[in-house]
Amino acid sequence: MKKILLDTNFLMLSAQFRVDIFLEIERICNFNYKLYVLDKTIEELKNIIETQKGKHKDAAKVALQLLKLEKVNVIKTSSKKNTDDIILDYGKKDHLVATQDKDLKRKLVNQGCKVIILKQKKILAIINDKGFV
Repeated sequence: MKKILLDTNFLMLSAQFRVDIFLEIERICNFNYKLYVLDKTIEELKNIIETQKGKHKDAAKVALQLLKLEKVNVIKTSSKKNTDDIILDYGKKDHLVATQDKDLKRKLVNQGCKVIILKQKKILAIINDKGFV
């Protein structure tokens, strides 16, 4: 069973580009998987709701609702590291990571992790160090 870790900006794609990320993940993943999110990612979404306005605030609200609706598993963290560094650690443990963060994506791919990205603002794809899977 593969584990797919969802990043904050990836979760906000549903509202920003009207993409059903959960249906798309199901479409591209022809293997058994479970979806996970860090507790710090949930904190980031709540922080966006409290501190930002407009489309980012709305996208964060939608992301939190989708996490509950899809019953995504939450990973409790006790690390003082920032969210991206924790995600990098999980990327080393044979997790797939879903993100749109360019720097994080590059670091993950360089360490051999498969990454789920949004392509052409409408479909998801899996990439690794050799390109699209």
